[in-house]
Amino acid sequence: MNSPAHSVTRVPTATIRWLALAGWVGLCVAVGVVIGLFFKPGVWYAALEKPSFNPPPWLFAPVWAALYIAMGVASWRIWCLPFSVERKQALRQFIVQLALNAAWPPVFFGAHSLGGGLAVIVLLILAIAATIQRFHPLDKPAAWLLAPYLAWVSFATLLNVALLALNGKFEW
Repeated sequence: MNSPAHSVTRVPTATIRWLALAGWVGLCVAVGVVIGLFFKPGVWYAALEKPSFNPPPWLFAPVWAALYIAMGVASWRIWCLPFSVERKQALRQFIVQLALNAAWPPVFFGAHSLGGGLAVIVLLILAIAATIQRFHPLDKPAAWLLAPYLAWVSFATLLNVALLALNGKFEW
């Protein structure tokens, strides 16, 4: 029999899973919060000619909040799977797309580069699609959680192209 001094307290698997969920969702939401704090549309963006399908400004924050939460849940579902090379590659791909997600606002809003923003967002679409492709065989619900994100970023790409066309700013 183990004495209390020699016993090891183990955190239940369920507790670790909940902490991991908080960590993955927290990571994704933190990316969004940091982006929102440091790269606001501002006067430059307000002065651009907008396409007729440009969403109202108030829509962006709630949509992105929901997408970041869904991204966090999707990545957590993959993280919860038993370790495998495929799981590791899927999570690595997720981090790549998250980094590209974080790269777009500094280029678009920070550098005021419509062309540079377009280049980054096209890479982001490819990275999201690759993430979905890696998630799908491992956990279909995780892959489907990223579908609205892919749709929204595709719409944002169309918006980016329209802004570039309307404003004739082809700076890279």
